[in-house]
Amino acid sequence: MFEARLIQGSLLKKVLEAIKDLVTDANFDCSATGFSLQAMDSSHVALVALLLRGEGFDHYRCDRNISMGMNLNNMAKMLKCAGNDDIITIKADDEGNTVTFMFESPNDEGNTVTFMFESPNQDKISDFEMKLMDIDSEHLGIPDTDYASTVKMPSAEFARICRDLSTIGDTVGISVTKDGIKFSTAGDIGNANVTCRQNKTVDKVK
Repeated sequence: MFEARLIQGSLLKKVLEAIKDLVTDANFDCSATGFSLQAMDSSHVALVALLLRGEGFDHYRCDRNISMGMNLNNMAKMLKCAGNDDIITIKADDEGNTVTFMFESPNDEGNTVTFMFESPNQDKISDFEMKLMDIDSEHLGIPDTDYASTVKMPSAEFARICRDLSTIGDTVGISVTKDGIKFSTAGDIGNANVTCRQNKTVDKVK
């Protein structure tokens, strides 16, 4: 039996949105330590390694190691049915034949009814069952590496810089010095550079 309950369900939705465009089908490996995924994109350029530790869930139970092959786009469609404030519970039987996503309103008392829909101002419980896939995959070893530099910055800012520079060129060069990090690109219409200097507000939540 595998069961994981996440009170802040929006976290799982955000994680899936971040990886579903890179990886279409993947195996989710469930063990006593957590819920993990490792897969490469179709072009074998990017490696996605995800680990949701068991202690990060409100309730986590995994009686034995199981692997669940899922289509991430189908999984994303199901998760879109959950509100950002919903509690998400993932369940699978011992054979790993099915996986169920349960979306509960925060005020739910624990009573559940399958395929029951209530008005928007009522507590709602939805139940979805998705067929699993048999996916052949191998775990790739990620070697320990001593990096010359490490940069920590808000992911939204990094995404915005890459999005802005993509209007100028197809590739982005990244160089790091003690003073900061520089993003550069060149295209047919010209060149562009963005420099982010080191500051102490990088860890502040906005």
